[in-house]
Amino acid sequence: MDGLLDETCGGVTELRVHGVSGTPPETMLNHPHPRRVAGDGATGFYRRWWPDGRPGGDDADVPGARHREAYAWGGLTSGGRAIALWLPLLPFSLANLSYFMLPRPPRGTRLRHATEAAQRLFALLLTGTLVGAFIRAAVDLVGWQCTAAGRACTRETAPFWAHWLGDVWGSEPSKRLAVTALAPLLVVVLLWWLGRRTWRRDEQAVVPPGGGHRTDVLLARPRLWHGGAPVWRLRVAHVAFSLAAVGVAVSAPFAGTPQGRALTVANAGVQLAAAVLVVLPQTARRLDRHSGARTPAWLTGSCLALRAAAPLVFAATIVLALAGMGPGTPGAQLPGVGIGTLQFALMAGIGLFVLVTTCVLAGMDRPRGRRDPIERRALGGLAGWFTLMAAAGAANVLALGVLFWTATLLGVPATSAAPGPLGREIVLDDAVWWTAALVPLLLLGALVVVAVLHLIRKAEAARLAPRLTHYYGQRHSGTVAATWALAALTDRVGLVLGMITGLGVAGFTVVTVIHRLRLLTPDGGPAGLAASIGGWAVIAVVAGLLLLGRRTYTDSRLRRTVGILWDVCTFWPRAVHPLAPPCYTERVIPELAARVGRLARTERDQVILSGHSQGSVIAAALVPQLRPELRRRVGLLTHGSPLRRLYAAFFPAYFGTPGLAAVRDSVAWYNLYRLSDPIGGPVFRRVDPLGPGPVAGGDPVDRFCWDPLRPGPGQPLPEARRHSGYWLDAPYDEALDRLTGVKRGARAPSI
Repeated sequence: MDGLLDETCGGVTELRVHGVSGTPPETMLNHPHPRRVAGDGATGFYRRWWPDGRPGGDDADVPGARHREAYAWGGLTSGGRAIALWLPLLPFSLANLSYFMLPRPPRGTRLRHATEAAQRLFALLLTGTLVGAFIRAAVDLVGWQCTAAGRACTRETAPFWAHWLGDVWGSEPSKRLAVTALAPLLVVVLLWWLGRRTWRRDEQAVVPPGGGHRTDVLLARPRLWHGGAPVWRLRVAHVAFSLAAVGVAVSAPFAGTPQGRALTVANAGVQLAAAVLVVLPQTARRLDRHSGARTPAWLTGSCLALRAAAPLVFAATIVLALAGMGPGTPGAQLPGVGIGTLQFALMAGIGLFVLVTTCVLAGMDRPRGRRDPIERRALGGLAGWFTLMAAAGAANVLALGVLFWTATLLGVPATSAAPGPLGREIVLDDAVWWTAALVPLLLLGALVVVAVLHLIRKAEAARLAPRLTHYYGQRHSGTVAATWALAALTDRVGLVLGMITGLGVAGFTVVTVIHRLRLLTPDGGPAGLAASIGGWAVIAVVAGLLLLGRRTYTDSRLRRTVGILWDVCTFWPRAVHPLAPPCYTERVIPELAARVGRLARTERDQVILSGHSQGSVIAAALVPQLRPELRRRVGLLTHGSPLRRLYAAFFPAYFGTPGLAAVRDSVAWYNLYRLSDPIGGPVFRRVDPLGPGPVAGGDPVDRFCWDPLRPGPGQPLPEARRHSGYWLDAPYDEALDRLTGVKRGARAPSI
C-alpha cells in the first residue's frame, strides 16, 4: 500500500472508543482514510492512512512515538441483519438489566441470593409469556377454535392452509393441535438459534489473566465477563421449558385418556425440572477461568439430561397426537387455559417477593449520614424491581398483540360471554380483554408524564435564564437556558420509569381484582370500549414491530439507529435471561485488554483510553481488568460520560462511588462534560459554572466545558454540540496533553 499506515505499537497511543450508534472510524479519527490494523468486520482497531506519505504537524502519527487509534465495536449491535429479530426480545434484556440494578449490601448475601433466584424464575416465566402467546395463537385460536367444524376457518373466505386443516381434521382436534404446534415450535427454535449463535460468537472470549485483584470491587472481578457456561445452562432450561409448554398445550385437552394424561405429566415434569434448574444458584454462577474452579459434574449432567428429555417428550407428544387421541374435553376454548392463570399467579407472587426483598436490601444498602446529591440512587434503590415490572409489561403487550392480531386475521375477537353458536367469533379470555383495557390508561399516563416533564423543563429554563444573562447576554440567555434545561431532563429518567411502571402495576392490580371477583365484564360499557381500543393499539404495536424489523433488515442506517437500544441494554451480561440479545462487553473487554497489553509492552509506552459516551463506560469497566503493571502505563480520558448520571444511579453496586473511586485510584483520569449534554455529566463532583469563583472547582477528575461557546460582542450564538464533538474541543486537547505529556515533557499528573 502506498502512503503511510503506522502499524507500530511503541510510544504513546490515543485509543478512542466510540459510544452508541456505531460511530464510523473516519469520524472517530477525524480523518477521511481509516484502515483496519487489527480485528475483523464486527470489531476492529483502525488507524489513519496518509496517502501522501509521512505527514507533518503535531497531530500526525509518528511511527514508534505517537499514534491515534480507534476501536469500532458497533458491528456487534448494529452491524448484522439479525438484529431485526432482536426487537421482540426487549423484555428479556430488561430482565437482565434488573439483575444488575439489585442492591448488594455486605450483610444481605443470603437475601440477595434468594432475590436473584426469584429473578431467574421470573425470567423463565417471561419466556413462557412470550412463547405462550404464540402457543395460544396457534394451538388455541387456530388449532382448537378456528379450524373446528363449523367455525371461521372452515368457510371459503378463510386462508387456504386453515381451510384445508378444518376440512381434513375438523372433527379430530388432536391432529389439528399437532400441526398448529409447529408454529410455536419454530419460535422456540428461532430463539434457540439466536441464543446459540450469539453465544458462540460473543461470550466465549476470555479476559487475559492478571487483573482483578481487588475482589471487593465488583467491576474488578474477571468472572463478570466470563459467561459462556452459565448462559449455556440457562439456555438449556429456557428452551426445555418452552418446548414442554407447547407439549402441554397439545396434550392437556386429552388428559382424560391414559395417553394424554401421561404426556401431560411428562411435559409438566420437564417444565418443573427446568424451573428447579434455574433456581439453583450453581446454574448461574460465573467462574474465573484462570482460577482453576470447575463446574460440578452433576450440574452439567443434569443440563445434558434435560436437553435430551425435552425434545424426546415433545416428539412423543406430537407423534401420538397425530395418531389421534379422541375428541378431547369439550369447550369453546382450549382446555388447560388455566395453566396460563397459574403462570400469572406465579409471576405476581414472585414480583411481590422481589419487591419486598429489594426494599429490605435497599434499606440495608442505604449509606448513613449526609450524602452528596450527585450520589443519588434511582428510585431509592428500587430501580431493579421497576425494570423487572417494565419487562413483564412489555412481554404482555407483545403477547396481547399476537393474540388480537391472530383473532382479527381469522375472525372476530370475542369475550367468553359471546352468545352461541360460535361462527366467526374467536374467543379470548376475559383476562386478555382486561389487560388490553389497561393500554389506553398507559397511553394516557405517558401523556401526563410528557406534560410533567414539559413543566419541569420550563421551570428550569426560567430559573437558569437570569443567571446566564451575564455570560451570554440578554439576547441568547433564553436559548441556552432552554438547551440546558432540556438536557437536565435525563436526571428524571427514574421518575419516568417509576410513574409509568407504577401506573401499570396499579392498574393491573385493579383489573385483576375486578376480573377475579367478577365485578364487571369487559364486553360492554366503558370497560369494553377501553378493551377494544387497547386491542387495536396492541395490534398496531405488533404491526409496527414487523414493519420496523423488515426495514431494519434492509437499511443499514436504520440498523445503527435501532442498535442504540442494544448498545445500552446489552452492555450487561445475560445473567438471568439467556435468550436476550448478547452482551457485547464479554467480547469487547477481552479484545481491548489484549490490545492495550500489546500497545503498552514497556515502561516507555503509554495508552490513553479515550471513551465517549458508552465508550467511557466500557473504558471504566476495562481498567480494573488490566494487570497492575499495565495500569501504570494507562491514562483515561472520558467525555460525554453517563457513568455517574445513569450508571451509578441505576447500577450503584457496580458503578457507585467505590467502583468509580477504584478506577480513579488505578489510572490518571480526566472527565469532560457539558450542561447541554443530555447524556454525559460529571463523575465525582458537579461544577457550578454560574457560581462565584473560577470554574476549576470540584473533583480534579471532572472538567466543565462551555457549550455553546460564549459569542463575542455582536456575534451570533454558536451552535451547541450537546453530546457530540468532544474530540474537537480545546479542553480535549488540553486534557490529552496533561495525560500524555506530549507538549509538557512529563507524564500525567497524579490525580
